[in-house]
Amino acid sequence: MRFHSPETHQKAVTLLRSGTKSADVARLLDVPRGTVSYWLHMDRSKRGECPGPHAPTCHRCDGAELDTCAYAYLFGLYLGDGHISQHSQHRVPNLMITLDDSWPGIQDEAEKAMRKVFPDNATCRVRKPGCHNIKVYSTHLLCMFPQHGPGRKHERAIALESWQQEIIGANPWPFVRGLIHSDGCRITNWTTRMVGGIPKRYEYPRYWFTNVSDDIRQLYTDTLDKLGIEWTHCTRAGKRYNISVARRASVALMDAHVGPKY
Repeated sequence: MRFHSPETHQKAVTLLRSGTKSADVARLLDVPRGTVSYWLHMDRSKRGECPGPHAPTCHRCDGAELDTCAYAYLFGLYLGDGHISQHSQHRVPNLMITLDDSWPGIQDEAEKAMRKVFPDNATCRVRKPGCHNIKVYSTHLLCMFPQHGPGRKHERAIALESWQQEIIGANPWPFVRGLIHSDGCRITNWTTRMVGGIPKRYEYPRYWFTNVSDDIRQLYTDTLDKLGIEWTHCTRAGKRYNISVARRASVALMDAHVGPKY
C-alpha cells in the first residue's frame, strides 16, 4: 500500500480548490487519480459542499429520500465484493460489485438495489470470465460509501458513520443478507454418531462468513448479536477469518431472512 505525505495531500487540496482538474493534479504530483478524487470528496465534505451543481439528488447532500432497506443490502455487498474506482476515461466514480455467475438471482438483486439507492443513475453489467460486474456511476458514491479510501479494505479502518448506524440498526437483516451474498454461504456439514453401536451419518446446515478485515467481521458479528444469532469463530491455519452459525435455532432464523444463494 502506498502512502503520501501530508505535504503532498495539502498541495493536492490547494490545487483542487484553485480549480485544477483531478487528472492534472494526479499527474503533477504523481498520485493515483482515485486518491486525488477521494481527497477532493473529503475536502468538499468538510466544507459541506455537494459534488457538483448539476449532480443528481443525494441523501447526504440534500436530504433526498433513501430506500434504507436497499441501502443496507447494497452496503453489505459493497463491504464484501464491492469497489469504488475512477478511471481516467470517466468523469465520475463508479461502484462495481463483482458477483459469480453461479448465482444469477443475486446479480439481479444487486442491480435492483443499486437502482433503488441511485434512482437518477443508470446501471450496467460487464461480463467477465465466470462473473459479472454490476456497476453504477454517480458523483455521490463517496457520499454514500464514506468507507472508500486508498488501499484494500482490510488495510484500513472500516467504521460506520452515525447515519449508517441508524440505517443498519433499522435494517439489520438486509445488511446481513448482503454480507452473506458477497462473502458468505449456506452449506451442509456432516459428522458421524454412534447409535446403538453403529456409526450413522448426521447432516446439519451451517452459515459461513469469511472476510479478512477485522472491522468488517466485527460489523457482521455485532449485527448477529443484536438479532439474537449465536455464532462462533472458526480458526483455520491460525487465521480467525471465518464466522460460523450452526445452532439449529439460529440457522432457522437465518433461513427465514437470508436463505441459500440463488
